[in-house]
Amino acid sequence: MLLGPLLVLLLLGGAPSASAHATLESTDPGDGSVLGRAPDRVTLTFSESVGLRDDSFRVLDPGGHRVRTADAGRADGRSDTARVDLPADLGEGTYTVAWRVVSADSHPASGAFTFSVGKPSATSAPVDAGPSEDPLTATLHKTARYLAYLAAALLIGVAAFVALCRPPDATGLRRPLAAGWWTLLGTTLALLVLRAPYEAGTGPADALDADALAGTLTTRPGVLLLARLALLAPVALLLIRTARDGRHRSPWATATGAVLAVALALTWSAGEHASAGLQVPLAMTSFVLHLLATAVWLGGLVALLTTLRTAPDAATTARFSRVALASVTVLAVTGVYQSWRGLGSWQALTGTTYGRLLLAKVALVALTLAAAAVSRRWTTALATSATPARQGERQRDRERERDRTPIPKPILERVPAGPPPAPEPSTPEPSAPEPSTPEPPTPGAPSTGAPSAADALRRGLRRSVLAEAVVAAVVLMVTTVLTSTVPGRAADEAARSAPAGGVLPASVTDVSFDLGDSARGTVQITLDPGRTGDNAVQAVVFGPDGALAAVPELRLSFTLPDKDIGPIEARLVDRGGYWSANTLTLPLPGTWTMRTTIRVSEIDQVTESRRIRIES
Repeated sequence: MLLGPLLVLLLLGGAPSASAHATLESTDPGDGSVLGRAPDRVTLTFSESVGLRDDSFRVLDPGGHRVRTADAGRADGRSDTARVDLPADLGEGTYTVAWRVVSADSHPASGAFTFSVGKPSATSAPVDAGPSEDPLTATLHKTARYLAYLAAALLIGVAAFVALCRPPDATGLRRPLAAGWWTLLGTTLALLVLRAPYEAGTGPADALDADALAGTLTTRPGVLLLARLALLAPVALLLIRTARDGRHRSPWATATGAVLAVALALTWSAGEHASAGLQVPLAMTSFVLHLLATAVWLGGLVALLTTLRTAPDAATTARFSRVALASVTVLAVTGVYQSWRGLGSWQALTGTTYGRLLLAKVALVALTLAAAAVSRRWTTALATSATPARQGERQRDRERERDRTPIPKPILERVPAGPPPAPEPSTPEPSAPEPSTPEPPTPGAPSTGAPSAADALRRGLRRSVLAEAVVAAVVLMVTTVLTSTVPGRAADEAARSAPAGGVLPASVTDVSFDLGDSARGTVQITLDPGRTGDNAVQAVVFGPDGALAAVPELRLSFTLPDKDIGPIEARLVDRGGYWSANTLTLPLPGTWTMRTTIRVSEIDQVTESRRIRIES
């Protein structure tokens, strides 16, 4: 994501229309249609292939009772459709169809729409899409997903650090490797048992249902989780073997580890946004590279922190600096591509949740790069300070070697026989103490004197690397949220196909008002589609007991204070049970103030204001 703010300018324009997250493109019968006779079946067409569930369809009659239907199937065998047969004895009135499927990227999607037979009901059942998600199940599932990403980064990154950075002593890295393996095992099992309630939108207690778990094992997300569990077995064997025989840097171990890392990354790539939409092979390749680069960077930071604490080595630190730079380059290229693929337009960058999360991730990555730049300066300073020490040590080694070299004896010359010549008197020179060569300090041994400059540099490097690792962990958290958020491209498609009901297009606002004597009523106001331009308005008044209530008059007006527009009156007409206006034109997007005036008697009225958001 590092070059996103710059290169998205060049990439977002003119992208073809395709995306992950299934959106509903059409329904048969159409949403809101009135049919002369009852249809034989209901057919939904999506933007991509979807998985069906046992409860993919719920059809409610005009009284809100569930209609008995056949099992869900496909239309003409197409994987991007869902179809259910209806009974032949459907009576007159408005029917509600609630649907729930699983997108090709493994995320559930749901919605609802209505159709009428003969004529619309005066009062129809509320459009209920069924449970969207259980808060506790969703929290547990998201937590397990994040911890799985974190564990994979720790496992792959630390192993890559050992293979690529060649620390002199890798025994201290066995603990983070084991922590990553066990955490990935536990989170994968948790995701497997939580899959069924996550798809159904039910509580975590349903994870204990054996039939639901068996059904999960036949779906693509379940198969991918099983594959991840299977891959953890050879990963464990490789870690045990290399730890036992010490061949953690052999070409065989490195090649095997690389293959297993790619295979693990594919279990995510095949079940996330990359597996659906446009350019799937390229997108999956980009996702794998992005995940591996993240793992090498983040897991390597943890390994570097451990190494700096136990056996600091300037050469190892310098090697990781080069590896991290290569990882950042891969992250930049793949991140820009994935941003373009997920957004699709400039408006989606600020107008969708996906775009705003992407901006937050770019800001966090920039902060991580700032910390990485500081770490790189500490690394350079540490390597520079270590160079004279290594040169001095090599010089002392040469001197000791020279001292140990025996001096050759001179060849004896023949001398004439007789007494040796008397030695010439000489002044004895004072004997000087023989200089002693200091022993070099043992690497990693504690210093007995004042802290050296190298120790201060290592402390500074540890602090900057720790800050880099913490921010990178937050980046990984935002990435986890991004993978479960509807991409901007898909959100735009859902808005364009709003009448089909991929999500309910209407804006619904409940306005509570005082009826006197501590009693309160409610007006439910619906704007369809709730966007700029022409809207249909419907207002239903409910009494304190929740039943329909009649009021003498109901008025509605809209004001846009920021642009000094309004009030725009909605000319509501009493339709006998509800009030409506066929056309209300809201010219600009923004936060509008909606004023509702309800006459509760011939002389009393109340006015309530609400702020509503109108999108373009």
